[in-house]
Amino acid sequence: MTNTFSGRRLAATTRRGLMGLTAATLMTPAVLRAQTGNWPSRPIRIIVPFGPGGGTDVTMRLLTPKLSEILGQTIVVENRPGAGSTLGTDFVAKSAPDGYNFVLATLSSTGIAAGLYSKLPYDPVKDLTAVAPTNFIPICHSVTTNGLKVRDTADWIAQLKANPNKFSYGSSGVGSSGHLASASFLKQIGAEAVHIPYRGGGQVFAAMLAGEIQFNSDIPSLMLPFNKEGQVKTLFVATDERSNLMPDVPTAAEVGLPGYKSYSWYGIFGPAGLPSNIVERMNAAINEALGDANVQQRLNEMGTPAMRGYTPERFAQYVKDEVDLWVPIVKASGATAD
Repeated sequence: MTNTFSGRRLAATTRRGLMGLTAATLMTPAVLRAQTGNWPSRPIRIIVPFGPGGGTDVTMRLLTPKLSEILGQTIVVENRPGAGSTLGTDFVAKSAPDGYNFVLATLSSTGIAAGLYSKLPYDPVKDLTAVAPTNFIPICHSVTTNGLKVRDTADWIAQLKANPNKFSYGSSGVGSSGHLASASFLKQIGAEAVHIPYRGGGQVFAAMLAGEIQFNSDIPSLMLPFNKEGQVKTLFVATDERSNLMPDVPTAAEVGLPGYKSYSWYGIFGPAGLPSNIVERMNAAINEALGDANVQQRLNEMGTPAMRGYTPERFAQYVKDEVDLWVPIVKASGATAD
């Protein structure tokens, strides 16, 4: 004898389960191919997982007009800051793989996040499709001149060591490259300071100029105008070579911090399962946009050179290698988002 109540309950549960499936789950390869053959047929959304005014936002809005021209479709840039860039990145990781949602993810969203979060809601390698990198980002270390007098790096290190947790530093969020850069610097010199996360680079610099925070780590182009005005003092750049924007600023090794490096990179990702025809076309469009003379000039002026010529396969391997490299570094730094 059939248990009618149990049968109805099972049917209802099954219906709820099916309704709960994501569009990505229901899209079979055949359905995806049928729907993406004429891609793009409507506006494309690219998520910037940081607030307006920072390097990611500037980069994406620089590339958008050229990408739109190449693809023949409107591209909408949407800022979704939060949780050290993982909020916006996770949104795209969980979106349907139909070619209409991408994210300008960074080292912060991938290798650094994998080391910072014990329960990251996405796997940077398995849950995202690496499409193409956009630019390489050197990181430099600067202090405010508002209420703070620092002669050089040695003087600054001495002040930090003598005053545990007296000074504070800002970043674009927990897990951002700026957060890790400053946290790693403090660990290397054996000092402590207070981290204050903000929702974007613009807020960080406003706080720094106001003297609310004393230092931060960010890209040379954002530091440059404030250096010229004497509002901040950049002490060193944390890469092997000096920045072309600040040739007088020494490297970390030159100021007595051998082995200390900090950088980032930006790149376009889609959700896992993105059809190969979309991946290839988007990759070609990004590389073409990066090859535009005006785009290249602007990126060079920002001190963030284009990472042009990567195939999707090469970029995917690059991301995997960066995750493998940075997770141990993050854990060794003691930085955590939990």
